[in-house]
Amino acid sequence: MPKQVDHEGRRRLIAESVCRLADERGLEGVTLRDVAARAQVSMGAVQRCFRTKEEMLVFALGYVGERIGERVRARLVRSPAQSAGTALGYAATEVALLREEHRAEARVWLAFVAQAAVSESLAAALRANYAALQESFAQLIAEAGPGDGRAEPLDAHREARTLLALADGLTAQVLIGHLAPSEAQEVLHAHLCRLRTHSG
Repeated sequence: MPKQVDHEGRRRLIAESVCRLADERGLEGVTLRDVAARAQVSMGAVQRCFRTKEEMLVFALGYVGERIGERVRARLVRSPAQSAGTALGYAATEVALLREEHRAEARVWLAFVAQAAVSESLAAALRANYAALQESFAQLIAEAGPGDGRAEPLDAHREARTLLALADGLTAQVLIGHLAPSEAQEVLHAHLCRLRTHSG
């Protein structure tokens, strides 16, 4: 009987290898041959999973986004009774990748962002990822409260865009050493407190 191949498992193994290589060298240093060697599979196995390097990179980007999303969902499941404001704080912290254990993931994420500037397929995947995150943030901001009675109530979608841009910017500033992780966390916390004040 021919050996059964877990294609989805192999694709994930290859994506993990792409991420490890991207962390070490940046995406420009990722070749199909090196990915095959790191994943301990043949070049043919990689090519059967992905027709092109671009297709492989788009899948790997989705894999990173999925891992971040899974952590956000896990935090929400562990504390189902938490307020929308607290859930928003957890989600923003995960997206910003400020913790030491997520530093490699942050380097890989920014490598993909940089490559997306010259790759439309990666840019399209990133736009979809950001759109989903922004929508999640907007829902949590809207759930946190109807507003404080001001003439102009809080615009949940605008605030979600701002929060997502802030989280992304903090990722970069921590990686290059402009901000310490604790300083970045303070900036994020202050912004979230302002949001809670205006939406509660």
